[in-house]
Amino acid sequence: VQQRVLTNGNAEKHLNNNVTKPSVRGQWGRAWNVDYKTLLGAMFVLFVCPLMPLLMHTACGSYECSISSMVLDVWTHTPPFVLPSVSMYAVKAYFVWMGLQLLLSVLPDIFHHLVPRYTGGMQSGAVTPSGRINHYNINGLQAWLICHVIWFLNVHWLKLFKPSIVFDHVTEFMIIANIAGYSLATFVYIKGRCFPTHENDCKSSGNILYDYLMGVEFNPRIGDWFDFKLFFNGRPGIVAWTIINLSAARQQETHGHVTDSMVLLNILQAIYVIDFFWNEAWYLKTIDICHDHFGFYLAWGDLVFLPFMYTLQ
Repeated sequence: VQQRVLTNGNAEKHLNNNVTKPSVRGQWGRAWNVDYKTLLGAMFVLFVCPLMPLLMHTACGSYECSISSMVLDVWTHTPPFVLPSVSMYAVKAYFVWMGLQLLLSVLPDIFHHLVPRYTGGMQSGAVTPSGRINHYNINGLQAWLICHVIWFLNVHWLKLFKPSIVFDHVTEFMIIANIAGYSLATFVYIKGRCFPTHENDCKSSGNILYDYLMGVEFNPRIGDWFDFKLFFNGRPGIVAWTIINLSAARQQETHGHVTDSMVLLNILQAIYVIDFFWNEAWYLKTIDICHDHFGFYLAWGDLVFLPFMYTLQ
């Protein structure tokens, strides 16, 4: 260490003639300095990604999943732009589904009393950055089973809706889900700014678009038990995943049988979903719950990307 005495009597220290700059520690999964590249990425996700499910479903439904064929057809024929319509039936069906998930999410779990080694009921999450421990009602497996029992009862006895309802109205449901995703993201952004549940767990970069994408509030809640993050991560979309897969019943209507590949896909993806709900208490200690703030990428991803992109088959 060399010391050089300045004319004003102060000492300036040099270590190997280099000035050491203080290190800046960032937050997990967040940019603490939103540069233009980060902002462009945020804008791309916010304004372009919502078109992806619609384009992919169009490619798979009309062009045998060939994106290049779809683009070439649009380029050469320039089809007229037709704004997709949404029927009131689809709107009612979507909100009945969301209402059912809300109802099932607040029911007390009885499965952990009946099923050995299954962890359900009231469980504690990880410690938040402000030192808070949230509590959750873990009953996802129960909700999943009830929904599928209702689906099978409807197919064989109730006949309230067609087994292929999602397949028949998929474009309408995607439009409704996109609107719901943006609405939810807007609500939680305003909530995080104006009336957060736990202000000390909020984060902000100072950039509106980036904060809208990544989320301001860590665990937005209504009351003590309704947690936005756990509900939307682990209820409407992931329960719908296997319900949408059961729209393979359309193959039965069209071809008189369901293909072996579709049966296998339903089985394998059902195993994945059941495994998620079996380990839902463990999920409370994962990145989604422990680190991610609740913004557009979770709100839209849960309501649109998961149910409609994971079920492209």
